[in-house]
Amino acid sequence: MTAPDTESLRAPARPPRQPAWRSQAPIVAVVAVGGAAGATARYALSLWWPAQPGGFPWATLWTNVVGCAVIGVFMVVITDVWAAHRLVRPFFGTGVLGGFTTFSTYAVDIQKLVDGGHPRTGLAYLAATVIAALTAVWLAAAATRRVLKWRQP
Repeated sequence: MTAPDTESLRAPARPPRQPAWRSQAPIVAVVAVGGAAGATARYALSLWWPAQPGGFPWATLWTNVVGCAVIGVFMVVITDVWAAHRLVRPFFGTGVLGGFTTFSTYAVDIQKLVDGGHPRTGLAYLAATVIAALTAVWLAAAATRRVLKWRQP
């Protein structure tokens, strides 16, 4: 009787693992670039349509509503229709749209309104933004699904 061949019993060698930061670097980079683009667009909109002291911050409200609607369309397209590259979602969804929508400015706007003696305007803005943004993302996703279903042969 012969001894078993130990070479054939060994598990195949695994390639060396990359450090975690190396595999995440492209994602961080595309989020940063997309975020810069989205934040720049939001800033340009705020310069074009500035809020008056004590006035309703319409530019921020519509930025958030439009951004949420685009997120609704985008998520349906990349999950139901298009097998997107692994960097598309971090770039556009997290980066561009995350930089474009601005819930931090929304919170600061509310604080400025309340501190400036306009608590009712601040409360109206608080409620309107949440309701409009959630409605926008829901309607955009539902409409996109309906259009895609209607267009199928």
